[in-house]
Amino acid sequence: MPLETTDSLNRQTLEALQELTQLNIDSAEGFHAAAEDCGDIRISQLFVALGTERKQQAAELQKYLLANDVTPCREGSTVAALHRAWTAIRTALSGHDPHTALCEAERGEDRIKGRYERALRETAGSAVNDVLMRQYAQVKSAHDRVRNLRDQLG
Repeated sequence: MPLETTDSLNRQTLEALQELTQLNIDSAEGFHAAAEDCGDIRISQLFVALGTERKQQAAELQKYLLANDVTPCREGSTVAALHRAWTAIRTALSGHDPHTALCEAERGEDRIKGRYERALRETAGSAVNDVLMRQYAQVKSAHDRVRNLRDQLG
């Protein structure tokens, strides 16, 4: 079996990168939408920063997909759009309570963190493992920041 390189990734690694790309796009869009709906400037600024970070992570993964002749996803998913709509309704009904926005953000963070953990297990030894490990560390840090802030406001 030939050695995997960043421009010859195996099918399983490419599928994981495609899914993580989609989740990062969804996360970026979710954070930016939540920033607009949140009633707290400090939390809004955090959401904007985290959304920008996720957009950068998606772009990085897209480069590896393109290098392997795979067309990367470029838009958020329908499921995530529905979740953003639900979150906007829930936040509006709560009077734009920042705690509600943080609860929903943490739910999304749980999902992306779990998928990175699975991808790291499935692609152990991959040529992009260091990229996934670095991005996972950023995702975990963001998750912990959101959770801790939610707990402070709880």
